[in-house]
Amino acid sequence: MEPVNAKLITVEIAYALPDEQVILSLEVPDNTTVEQAVKRSGILERYPQINIEKDKVGIFGKICKMDATLSHKDRIEIYRPLIADPKESRRQKAEMEKKNKTAEAAND
Repeated sequence: MEPVNAKLITVEIAYALPDEQVILSLEVPDNTTVEQAVKRSGILERYPQINIEKDKVGIFGKICKMDATLSHKDRIEIYRPLIADPKESRRQKAEMEKKNKTAEAAND
């Protein structure tokens, strides 16, 4: 339990799925870490697929460690693992577009 005179700060926890986004606001004592805030928020119970041992987190889009200390009005973002490698996806898309253009040119 926090001391009565502990300074509280407000932070947000954000998590998004393809069809659902949630932002939870909570007050935590000053000097709270990312991990402590995530655990206090209740988001781990709401979304059991979150694995704070493996999933990356960030504060306002900048990757950080779980032991990073929070500041007032920080937004912690919990990132889902990537399904596909972005570079490979772009390469495949460019290859497909090239094939489509070649096919269109052959049909003209």
